Amino acid sequence: MAILVLGTRNRKKRQEIEEILGDLGLTLDDLSMHPEAPEVVEDGDSFEANARKKATETAIAVKQWVLGEDSGLVVPALGGQPGVFSARYAGTQGDDAANNRKLLAELAPLPEQKRDAYYVCTAALADPSGHVHAVVEGRCHGRIINEPRGTGGFGYDPYFLILEYHQTFGELSSRVKHALSHRGRALLQLRPILRHLLK
Repeated sequence: MAILVLGTRNRKKRQEIEEILGDLGLTLDDLSMHPEAPEVVEDGDSFEANARKKATETAIAVKQWVLGEDSGLVVPALGGQPGVFSARYAGTQGDDAANNRKLLAELAPLPEQKRDAYYVCTAALADPSGHVHAVVEGRCHGRIINEPRGTGGFGYDPYFLILEYHQTFGELSSRVKHALSHRGRALLQLRPILRHLLK
């Protein structure tokens, strides 16, 4: 069975990717299983730059195929913030509560119709030599609300309202979320490539 290493130590992100790609018959590892993998510094100025860097540096270190992914929330009314800084918007990597507090404080002066936002996910697939074979991007549009709704997902999900469904990413079932989400849309494009390259 082919092995694909997911370039993340985020357990919830790994779970989402497993749910989306799990039927391909791949063994999906994450970096918790590869202590030799470096802490990749996400200093790119775009999601693609960070995804490529994660995929390349990690693949060379673990000598396996690697899926490097960078994702985040973009709010046009905030000049594109949090953007590539989504996971560390308030200063500490992965502090969801602090990131959400900062986001709501920044949006506080704005009316509801100015709170439109979209999630972006860019994923890069690199072979064991670090060569990138594919880069894909998915987006999902919504609006940031004031009060959290639902306990699903992570990050900004309880505040990210899908207008057509009248539910946040925190409320939607995982099946519906994966069909709509930035990550689901990006990985959908990657499925035939994975089938071809890792069969």
